[in-house]
Amino acid sequence: MLPPMALSADLISGYWGDSEVMANAVAVLNIVGALLLGLLVGYERSYRGRAAGMRTYGLVCMAACALTVMSGYPEFWFGGRFVTGPIDPGRVVQGIVTGIGFLGAGVIMRDGLNISGLTTAASIWSVSAIGVMVVMGFYGAAIFLALISTVLMMWGSKIELILPARHAVAVTLHFRKGYNPSDNDIQTLVDIQGYEIAKGSFAVASRNDQHEWRFVVVSLGRDKGASLINLSRGLSSAEGIESFLLSHARN
Repeated sequence: MLPPMALSADLISGYWGDSEVMANAVAVLNIVGALLLGLLVGYERSYRGRAAGMRTYGLVCMAACALTVMSGYPEFWFGGRFVTGPIDPGRVVQGIVTGIGFLGAGVIMRDGLNISGLTTAASIWSVSAIGVMVVMGFYGAAIFLALISTVLMMWGSKIELILPARHAVAVTLHFRKGYNPSDNDIQTLVDIQGYEIAKGSFAVASRNDQHEWRFVVVSLGRDKGASLINLSRGLSSAEGIESFLLSHARN
C-alpha cells in the first residue's frame, strides 16, 4: 500500500514523463493489434449467431494483452514509485489461462447427451493466446494463429463433410406401464434404420412399473443412418413404446 502523496509537478511527471508515455504508446499499440485479431476470430461466432461474438472475443484478446504488457513494465507502476523486483510474465500468463478456463466453462452447455459450446470455449482460449503472443512480440505467429483459427471455425465443418464420419443420435424411450422391453428388439429396430447402439451409452430408469431407456445410436456410415423423421416413424410403430425423444448427440 502506497502512502498518500501530495499532488505535485514531480508526482505528475512520474506518470507523464517521456519514458512513461513511450511505454503507454507501446501498450496501446499492442492492445489495438490484439483487438483487431480478436474481432477477426470472433466474427465467425457472430455470423453464426452464437452468444459469444465479436465483442466477447475482442475483450478477451485485449484483456489478455493488457495484463501481459503490464507485467513487462513494473518500473512504471504507480508513477515509478512502487519499488519491486522483476515480474515473471510466465506467472501472469498462467493466471490468464486459468481465468479463461472459467470463462470457457461458462459457455459450455449440456442438455442430456447433447453438448454444445466446446468450439466457442476452445476459440476463446485461442484468442487469449493471441493477445499474449502480441505482447511477447510474436506478431507474425499471432496473425497466423488468428487466421488459422478463423479458417478452421468457418470451414472446418465443410472439411468434416468430406471425410468419412458417423453421426450420433441421442434416444430416450418411454415404455407403456407394465411393458418389459427387450434390448434385442430395440437393437433390431435401430439396425433396420441404419444405426447401432453405442456401447456404454445405456441408462435405464423405472418408476411405477414404467421403464425409461436412454442411449446413443451411431449410424453405420455417413449415408446409412436414417433421418430423425424416419427414425421417429420406426419408433412410433414399435410395440410397447409410449413416447420418445430424439436429438442429435453433438459435442
